[in-house]
Amino acid sequence: MEHNEQSVKLTKKDVNKSFWLWQLFSHANYNYERMQGTAFAMAMAPILKKLYPKKEDLVDGLERHLVFFNTDPNLGAVIHGATIAMEEKKANGADISGEAINAFKTGLMGPMAGVGDSLIQGVIIPLFVAIGISLGLTGNLLGPLLVWFGLTATLVLIARSSWMKGYELGTSAITSMLQDGRMKTWIGAAGILGTMVMGGLISQYVGFSTKIAFTIGQVPFDLQANLFDAIMPNLLPLALTLFIYWLTTKRVKTTWILLGVAVVGIAGGALGIF
Repeated sequence: MEHNEQSVKLTKKDVNKSFWLWQLFSHANYNYERMQGTAFAMAMAPILKKLYPKKEDLVDGLERHLVFFNTDPNLGAVIHGATIAMEEKKANGADISGEAINAFKTGLMGPMAGVGDSLIQGVIIPLFVAIGISLGLTGNLLGPLLVWFGLTATLVLIARSSWMKGYELGTSAITSMLQDGRMKTWIGAAGILGTMVMGGLISQYVGFSTKIAFTIGQVPFDLQANLFDAIMPNLLPLALTLFIYWLTTKRVKTTWILLGVAVVGIAGGALGIF
């Protein structure tokens, strides 16, 4: 590939346009051969058109980014920003090969997917949805609005910040994020907060108790009040929730779980257990 004789500089508008293409189409044409590769190339298209005016260079650049790619589309956007910075340097004569750019993408998409999925799918999304459901059950319109707009705005903010940071710092941005111990601290703190919120929702909205009562000698004994609540209030709702979660980890179909809960609930109610 020949380099441009005159230096070319990307503008903030160029980088923003690429970001919004990725944000809107990151999972368009999602397939097992390329995963997000087509969307990556689409987002890079306006960047490459400006950097490489010659058709053969443009084609080479697009083919370079049509390869398999898959990562968290939000926090992982730092890879895209750094890739744009690498392409800009390459177009201006830096000794960066196309293979080096793809090696950079391939090497970092896994780690960033791990960090991003843990934070986004494991903490942020469940937290917003849990709070939204809690508000929605009380008839508060803020519940669905929080999920629709609050969650969307948060994810866009994370994605854009990552994208711009990647472009500004280049390849060093990824290394900095992965080596910075604060990232693990933030994920851990967010996870604790999410667990606390879920615990509160379980105690408030999962109704599960037993009516079993009997006498020991002359003393009446209520199994719910004298045993379960004495150990820990809302112990049964927590146990039920954790059991259902355990079933999902064993790949038991949700349909069977719902059917099982319904059957046990109806049978237990008929027998006076629940």
